[in-house]
Amino acid sequence: MNTEIDRLKAENKNLQHQMNNLMRNARLNEEKLQRFSEMELLLISTHSLRDLLQIVINNYRNAFDLNAVTLILIDPEYELLRFLDETGLQADQLPELKLVADPADVEKWFDLQLSPRLMAYQQEHQVLFAGSQAVLQSVALIPLIRQGKLIGSLNLGSNRHERFQQSNSTDFLQRLAAIVSICIENALNVTKLERIGMTDPLTAVYNRRFFERRLIEVVSSSVRYSYELSCMFLDVDHFKRVNDNLGHQVGDLVLREVAAIIDQHLRGSDMVARYGGEEFVVLLPQTPANDARMVAERIRESLAMHQFNLAEGKTLQVNISIGVAGMELSKMGGEVIDLGRELVKRADLALLEAKSTGRNKVVMAEVFVEKTELETS
Repeated sequence: MNTEIDRLKAENKNLQHQMNNLMRNARLNEEKLQRFSEMELLLISTHSLRDLLQIVINNYRNAFDLNAVTLILIDPEYELLRFLDETGLQADQLPELKLVADPADVEKWFDLQLSPRLMAYQQEHQVLFAGSQAVLQSVALIPLIRQGKLIGSLNLGSNRHERFQQSNSTDFLQRLAAIVSICIENALNVTKLERIGMTDPLTAVYNRRFFERRLIEVVSSSVRYSYELSCMFLDVDHFKRVNDNLGHQVGDLVLREVAAIIDQHLRGSDMVARYGGEEFVVLLPQTPANDARMVAERIRESLAMHQFNLAEGKTLQVNISIGVAGMELSKMGGEVIDLGRELVKRADLALLEAKSTGRNKVVMAEVFVEKTELETS
């Protein structure tokens, strides 16, 4: 009799233990679902590509007690890279983000069904978590898919062996991947629409409105991180003669090709805008004035050698004058907007000097200012 009672007590105790575990897991799942819902709402309400990526990487790591979150996105046309450069986001500000041009760099981590992979951390995973300093024991690799196409990988890492195991359910992770993929696509579309409104329709480079907004962002970033910044002001020489003698269609052709030549000599982080008429302006972040002068000389030389092909086999050659100014680290005090305006003003004054002293040349604002000061003293 006592044996039967003991058996029933033990069974009851075991059932109670199982029930407690089920209740605990139910509460944990409920809490997890609540956190997922909060993160989803945050992602859906965010339209800035830069903010979205930072939320995915930083907020998810904190909200779900993860030791590492990295994001790899496929960017064959370097479109994402250009968009992020335009926001002033430096690589060291978000090391957990990696952009790859070759889709194979992401595809190799998944099967043909593009299913999430949960497993123990292995040495080969180091390349996926290169931006993290955490010591990992288990990982979840989640494919990001839009319209049946792989666009990247969201990688989660934990210092606990049991956190990500092959036997675990992936429902939450697949839902997360779907939300992240949709939000990235949406943010990209929003960015593209913004660019349309900020682009000069003739030359396909940025317009003056975008330049003035971007100027404040770049100057602010330069001041914050103690980066040198340079500006170039460019003007096509005797452009009025082109319009008057050959017509506006030829003038439009010249402006389009001039913009393309300028852009060919710039890095992804640089930006060129049409300032008005035949004038262009270029910002070169993290670039000393002397380096900007060499870029300006390459642009001037390329344009001087360039032949514009016109109707009936005719050709045309034009030259360009360029003024260059740099914002040195030692002169970065004061309001950001004033620093930006002063930088552009000095480049413009150097351009006027170049045009008034023969054209088809590059003039440095520092040299011009020093000469002016000597002449007036």
